Amino acid sequence: MAKQGKNHVRIPPQSIDSEKAVLGSIMLRKDAMHEVEDVLVPDSFYVEKHRMIYQAMLDLSAKNEPIDMLSLSTKLAERKQLDSVGGNQYLAEIVNVVPSSTNVRHYADIVQKKYTLRSLIDAADYVSELAFEEGEDHMDDILDLAEKKIFGVISSPKSQKFISIKDTIPEAWDRIESLHANKGALRGLPTGFRDLDIMLSGLQNSDLIILAARPSMGKTSLALDIARLSATLHNKSVGIFSLEMSTQQLLEKMLSGESKVNAWKLRTGQLTADREFSQLRDSLDKLSKAKIYIDDRAGNSIVQMKAVARRIKAEKGLDLVIVDYLQLMTTSKNYDSMVNQVTEISRSLKGLAKELDIPVLALSQLSRAVESRGGKPRLSDLRDSGSIEQDADVVMFIHRDDKGKDESEKTNIAEILIEKHRNGPTGKIDLYFDEKTASFITLEKSNLSDFTGAKTAGSSLDEF
Repeated sequence: MAKQGKNHVRIPPQSIDSEKAVLGSIMLRKDAMHEVEDVLVPDSFYVEKHRMIYQAMLDLSAKNEPIDMLSLSTKLAERKQLDSVGGNQYLAEIVNVVPSSTNVRHYADIVQKKYTLRSLIDAADYVSELAFEEGEDHMDDILDLAEKKIFGVISSPKSQKFISIKDTIPEAWDRIESLHANKGALRGLPTGFRDLDIMLSGLQNSDLIILAARPSMGKTSLALDIARLSATLHNKSVGIFSLEMSTQQLLEKMLSGESKVNAWKLRTGQLTADREFSQLRDSLDKLSKAKIYIDDRAGNSIVQMKAVARRIKAEKGLDLVIVDYLQLMTTSKNYDSMVNQVTEISRSLKGLAKELDIPVLALSQLSRAVESRGGKPRLSDLRDSGSIEQDADVVMFIHRDDKGKDESEKTNIAEILIEKHRNGPTGKIDLYFDEKTASFITLEKSNLSDFTGAKTAGSSLDEF
């Protein structure tokens, strides 16, 4: 039976023997430092005097000096720390306890694992203190701080290893050979639109792609088409953050696009033909198997969005994030101008793309200058902030000549203008907009003249 009246003291995770073995191995074999310095930092050690000894070892290593008992003793004496660590007697002791200096990496891994567990306990205490503050007005800030603290533990820089370029060459060569053997193969995530995929080689990981247009040009429809096609045809996992439309509205649009059933008849229950019901059943079955996850909270914040995206990535896998649309997002801080707010949002979305290593497709409004000026959109028309253009890797506009005109030779033909492409050519493609299903369709013969004569200096089809 446990004794009554005594507090149960819990000792933090640690392995003092492993710490001694690491330090002793380094003193026995200087090269051992190069095997562990990318894994351990002084704080990795639980015992304070071990931290002092390891820091002295790091300083000696940085100056390319020997790390033996004599030099280490001298360095610690210079810092007036020799007595604090137990003198030469303790240094000799840790050398004598080393089973084998060749196993130093194994000892270091044990020390680092214990440090990670202690860091997790510290993070839990930190989060607990945040929660007890009960600052309801700053709830988003508290959640963001808590999440950063936890993710800081599991994504510690020390867990990331450098890679020698020579180690990456075989993989790069295999990829080049594969692309050559399968001409037309994409480097990135397929959008489902052939000509767009040719120009962009798919949507690339860690890229922020901006799709901008004036209202009623079909930017939401195009984004949903990309989500639906990449999920159903290519089994990709897509997260959609819809700040304007509900989940049911999005589903209806995707269902109409997939089944080719008139969207208005679908919404108003005016379906008559058995063929339409059959198409709907088949499309519902296909969409039910698609890995599409929707968050339709209005006024969604950057913090909430990041948290949901991280969770989907961890639990389900995530290949693409779509945000509809950028200007409707909120920030934890109240800015005096929309420009500053959009600046924070665009930078956060770019950060999310890099963090999760997936493409982020964000929809954006264009300023009214497009309508008053006439003609096609320009990068300067991006609404509220030049930072959108700066942060984005790809900027695409939807332009339709038939909008705002009584007659047009290009009825229902939408030009997708790629005005910025950080790692490739710019140009345009044509898609057909089917008004009945509110979805875009690839034209059999798209006009790729702008693509072959791309605006980017030196760009060509061969180079691409």
